[in-house]
Amino acid sequence: MTDIARSLELIKRGTDEVLPEELLLKKLQRQKPLKIKAGFDPTAPDLHLGHTVLINKLRQFQTLGHEVIFLIGDFTGMIGDPTGKSATRPPLTREEVLENAKTYEHQIFKILDPEKTTVFFNSSWMGEMSAADLIQLAAKHTVARMLERDDFNKRYTGGQPIAVHEFLYPLIQGYDSVALKADVELGGTDQKFNLLVGRQLQEAYGQEPQIVITLPILEGLDGVQKMSKSLNNYIGITDAPDEMFGKVMSISDDLMWRYFELLSFRPMDEIESWRRGVGQGDNPRDVKIRLAEELVERFHSRELAAKAHEAFVARFQKGQMPEEMPELELASDSGEYPIANLLKDAALVKSTSEAMRMIKQGAVKIDGEKVEDQSVRISSGTTAVFQVGKRRFARISVL
Repeated sequence: MTDIARSLELIKRGTDEVLPEELLLKKLQRQKPLKIKAGFDPTAPDLHLGHTVLINKLRQFQTLGHEVIFLIGDFTGMIGDPTGKSATRPPLTREEVLENAKTYEHQIFKILDPEKTTVFFNSSWMGEMSAADLIQLAAKHTVARMLERDDFNKRYTGGQPIAVHEFLYPLIQGYDSVALKADVELGGTDQKFNLLVGRQLQEAYGQEPQIVITLPILEGLDGVQKMSKSLNNYIGITDAPDEMFGKVMSISDDLMWRYFELLSFRPMDEIESWRRGVGQGDNPRDVKIRLAEELVERFHSRELAAKAHEAFVARFQKGQMPEEMPELELASDSGEYPIANLLKDAALVKSTSEAMRMIKQGAVKIDGEKVEDQSVRISSGTTAVFQVGKRRFARISVL
């Protein structure tokens, strides 16, 4: 396999689409470093593993010798990305955006090489753009093209309002690629329309259009909805080592392989050998431990990863947690599930009164931690092991 073929194989790992792939191959054959761009709006102070799917891909480009541009959308963050939204998002203040941006700069270097990363803020060029410049930019796209975007189209046909500034978001994101002369832009599958606007605008400004690489949206701990803080199904990269380790261990065995593909830096042939081993009877828990250790080490240290592993063993395996247990999904209309009702609906107790009695006796645990408050409510997006007494266990996801 040639070096270019190996590079292409690494770049395509875990991707959804490469558009157009033949142009990427052509650019790689030029043997010159490419400008790889990914933008992040600092709408929340902390990043989670879902965000790192893109950052991991940036790191892979760095290992191949390319120039990585981490773009902080401090200007677009004040608009609010309308992608996938059924209503206009409330704008953030500039103070909120800048405060969140500070944490991003610190957190990304847990993955990226700071010596090989250039951080830009898109206010650098957008803040200097005059009203006339913005009108000229808007003239390079049509309302008809905007309404081709699925979420805009649904809102328009459904009679839901679309504010004019929301149409500016894809244009400004696309113009970022013009300002940076990007060769490649990365984004989630939900960003495909915006990324393609970047290609169109680069052509309109006389540049070679960028390659668009879309990556899957990482599912959260529930294995159903995308990882999100608002859904409380996330693993934050600033989570404590023990908490991060335990959350990884709580994901389903099937979801584990997707996390390996999108989050692990281990070679795919090694991961595939583990998958074959599990298919032949190896314990998936032991493989999941490797994933948990890798992620804790990346965001903390090897020493803390080892300690988190030891703590997990002490809490669970030495507590004689069974190798296999029922796995259930319980839906909550309100976003929260009272602990007593959950235990009853999961058939871990016969009634809510029994659940209350078992909690009072100290016989109920969540992920090995004793429940002492009978009024505890479990949030949607939570996946955990619930235990009643010494023999009743179930891994439950609250949807």
